[in-house]
Amino acid sequence: MMHNHIRPNYRIERVLVAALQGAEMHKARGQRATGPMPCATVDCGWGRLLFAHTFGDVQALIEAMRQERPGRRDIALYLEDPHVALSQAPNELFLDPSHTYRLRLAGFRPSQDLRGFTIEAPRGRQDADAVNRIYAARGMVTLDPEFYWAERDSRVLTHLIATDPVSGAVIGSVTGVDHVRAFKDPQNGSSLWCLAVDPQAAYPGIGEALVRALAEHFRARGRSFMDLSVLHDNQNAIALYEKLGFKRVPVFALKTKNPINEKLYAGPAVDAGFNPYAMIIINEARRRGIGVEVVDAEANLFRLSFGGRSILCRESLSELTSAVALYRCDDKSVTRRAMVKAGLSVPDQMVANGMDDNVAFLERHGSVVVKPARGEQGQGITVDVRDANTLSWAIDKARTICETVLMEQFVRGHDVRVLVIDYRVVAAAVRRPAEVVGTGDRTIAQLIEAQSRRRAAATGGESRIPMDQETERCVRDAGFSMDDVLPEGQVLAVRKTANLHTGGTLHDITDRLHHRVVEASVEAARALDIPVVGLDLLVPDLMGPDYVIIEANERPGLANHEPQPTAERFLDLLFPYSAP
Repeated sequence: MMHNHIRPNYRIERVLVAALQGAEMHKARGQRATGPMPCATVDCGWGRLLFAHTFGDVQALIEAMRQERPGRRDIALYLEDPHVALSQAPNELFLDPSHTYRLRLAGFRPSQDLRGFTIEAPRGRQDADAVNRIYAARGMVTLDPEFYWAERDSRVLTHLIATDPVSGAVIGSVTGVDHVRAFKDPQNGSSLWCLAVDPQAAYPGIGEALVRALAEHFRARGRSFMDLSVLHDNQNAIALYEKLGFKRVPVFALKTKNPINEKLYAGPAVDAGFNPYAMIIINEARRRGIGVEVVDAEANLFRLSFGGRSILCRESLSELTSAVALYRCDDKSVTRRAMVKAGLSVPDQMVANGMDDNVAFLERHGSVVVKPARGEQGQGITVDVRDANTLSWAIDKARTICETVLMEQFVRGHDVRVLVIDYRVVAAAVRRPAEVVGTGDRTIAQLIEAQSRRRAAATGGESRIPMDQETERCVRDAGFSMDDVLPEGQVLAVRKTANLHTGGTLHDITDRLHHRVVEASVEAARALDIPVVGLDLLVPDLMGPDYVIIEANERPGLANHEPQPTAERFLDLLFPYSAP
């Protein structure tokens, strides 16, 4: 296990590397003489890695696979006769639809510095929770935190994390398995597992840095190669691995047919071009045995059927939401009046009219938000307007979305989205505007373009940073131009709104929300008489009782709140008697 911090330039003393290589290769020669250990298995925390070629016969491997624990994912790699194994247990096992790639370490060389974050060994038990958060966001099986920390001195497993040097937050993770120390591998190999990067991270190159760090670690140990397994359709990951020199090898893996793996063996998913907000519901419906009928994939319309009940949905908007409730959410001025009538806290607001009245409202509050009365996905909104010229420009921009334009008191605080389903708070997250981190050699425009690509990849194309006048205004207000090179490590917010569709990020705070904010959110849903709603609040203290309600979204994105059980609670509402 590696304990010293590894900086992204990976400068390791060459004398130490040579000594390690010599010692490890000497050990490997001795181990090759005695042959590999039989029935080799390594517990990785999320499941077991079974080295299939070390099992004496296929039946012994099948029996070992049958010992998989609930909630875990075991993988049998290096399967020599996959057709035989499947013929013996066709109802229990399946061939993993993943490719195996191999990096020959003898020719591996560190590349240019990748700056802005740190690669290091886990620092404490809390890092396991942070890694699990990233795993859950990526749809991966989480690991046992106690196991993660107990194995910190393992000679077989190597855990590395990427950390933000400013906040100390974990923003990426990777695990390595040393095959020589695991089962005296005569081929002197190693493997990479569970590469995961926080989809909200602003730094470029985190995944590449983790792969390079692990490769150099195993090269220093004298290993000959590093293998990895990647789903056949994960084009972004495959492109990264091939860029780093990995070559595909004819190696197969076996997995167990269980609920975790179902989407890998149950046949093609019912996607037909649906976006992630529809797919999270469709996938949960299929898991429960609820019928899914594609109505209009382009509009994300689908019909769910179970036990004689049929409900049409557009993402999280269903026939259970009345037209009146939808209208109350659609018009922001109507939303505000409903909140006022219910005794809930809202900011001051007026309809943009004559310029004299508009400027008087601005002078009264010092800073305002300008937005169309009707619209979604942050379109036409300008935040923190402080002068008459910008106010006029912002009103004109909002009118391109809706003729009626609202001016609203700008309230400083954390932008929080609260999801209420069936009049219960299911999830809450703080939303942060799109930001970039300087590398010292890229312009702000280049950083924005790179971050926008990462956000699009992490959200199925739903989140991007627009290169428009609003982004230029935010950069200009911060004292920069788009062509300036942002100093290394400096964080720059490039949007003032935290809308996900314009590159914003969400960070879960469900368990930290003050009970008064929870109560107010439920009261707001009841005032709107809507069974599923996403409420936008501003709160000065994330753990405090104060708030103002800004907007209500009748079609909130459930996928934005993973790992909270949003799709599960949505289907509980629609079909109370469906099996969870």
